[in-house]
Amino acid sequence: MSEHNRLGEFIKARRDLLQPADVGLAGPPSLRTTGLRREDLATLAGISADYLSRLEQGRERNPSHRVIKALAEVLHLDAEATEHLHRLAHPQLAVDGSVSEEVNPDLSRMLAAWPDTPAMIVGSGLDVLSASPLAAALYAPAGPRPNLLLFTFLNPAAREFYVDWEIVATRAVAGLHAVSSTPCEASVRRRALVSRLCDESPDFARMWVKHEVRQPKYDVVRLQHPAVGRLDLAYQTLTVNAAPWQLLHVYQAAPGSPAEEALRELAS
Repeated sequence: MSEHNRLGEFIKARRDLLQPADVGLAGPPSLRTTGLRREDLATLAGISADYLSRLEQGRERNPSHRVIKALAEVLHLDAEATEHLHRLAHPQLAVDGSVSEEVNPDLSRMLAAWPDTPAMIVGSGLDVLSASPLAAALYAPAGPRPNLLLFTFLNPAAREFYVDWEIVATRAVAGLHAVSSTPCEASVRRRALVSRLCDESPDFARMWVKHEVRQPKYDVVRLQHPAVGRLDLAYQTLTVNAAPWQLLHVYQAAPGSPAEEALRELAS
């Protein structure tokens, strides 16, 4: 990720994911260009190809809201990716860079009081900042207070721990992109983390350049835990209102399921 040109890289990456047919244009894909041609995107968005070129190259950094809206529509961005594009184009609208990632002590005490619930606070760089005892046991293969990205991409144990490793990894990268346009105390560390992962993990680099943006909300994760075996868990992701860009992950097994019994065993 080039820190000085995140806007241009995002636009180009999303343009590369489209084909002419995706935007109603006839004819086969270009043999010289990956994805949608710059000229076609510019025409459909109502701007000049030269202006779009300057946007992608970082020579123009202040597109109007109208231009951003038009680009988002042509690029088929969903609401989350469109909001991300607006933040990249107008970073002054993002959260104040003084926002801290320190976990409120009351919140940590609340997690400690949940002996039967796996729950944890995750920071904007996917550091586990605080966890309930059962969540710590659940993610024991990742080590104490882990960074979930480093575990997922650089620890071989992750590919056994996550039954659907590719899906989990893709979601993690998309979640990191969702907060990458927002400054906070951890932004410098976050950039260093991305740089390291791009250097050390071809899988991360492959996923990162796609610029997919999605913050987790509700999903199912399938784990193969070394102590208790297979766990299929639903999880909800909630925003911590007092600390923007911290997320509360809460895991739950279906009542009467083998995963519920495995969690009880793990808690004991």
